[in-house]
Amino acid sequence: QQSLTSGDPYDEGFRYFARLATTSADSNANNYYYIAQVIESQNLACSGWNYTSSSSSVCISFWGRCSEAGTYYCQLRTEDTPQYNYPFAFTISANTWTKVAKTIPGNSNLVFNNDNGAGIQVRFVPYYGGTYTSGSAVLNDWSAHSAPDQLPDFSTDFGATSGNTFDITGVQLEVGSVATPFEH
Repeated sequence: QQSLTSGDPYDEGFRYFARLATTSADSNANNYYYIAQVIESQNLACSGWNYTSSSSSVCISFWGRCSEAGTYYCQLRTEDTPQYNYPFAFTISANTWTKVAKTIPGNSNLVFNNDNGAGIQVRFVPYYGGTYTSGSAVLNDWSAHSAPDQLPDFSTDFGATSGNTFDITGVQLEVGSVATPFEH
């Protein structure tokens, strides 16, 4: 956690952000870097989101910043069986806070048990190595979770440079198709 003292997110009332930083350069194909939040299955099952219907949606919004300009990904990964993956891309200019909002439809294959087990992981991903990516990974759609097809191949290598940073703040996941102002 880092303190936020100025900028657009600060103007919206955010005073802290989460930071992921590389401490040494390493470009191994088995490497991955991400910040994740696990949401309990019961919170999704009882949220009011008709997650098995493609006409019902949730919206995720957040502020992101990275020391290296590029295309990065957010990935929603269900944890109840069967596991599904919904990745989408967002682009950031170097060292500039960018507001991201994405509407995600339901899917008839999604399952969220009404229990306190993990329901979904929301991952903010500056880099996955080649072991977890492929040219055939599908963006902006639900697909069965598969290790080599989680995300497309990355055009930038976040781990290749010591001292790279990736920051997020103001994360909100809400039922509906429109990002509303953050509820502090």
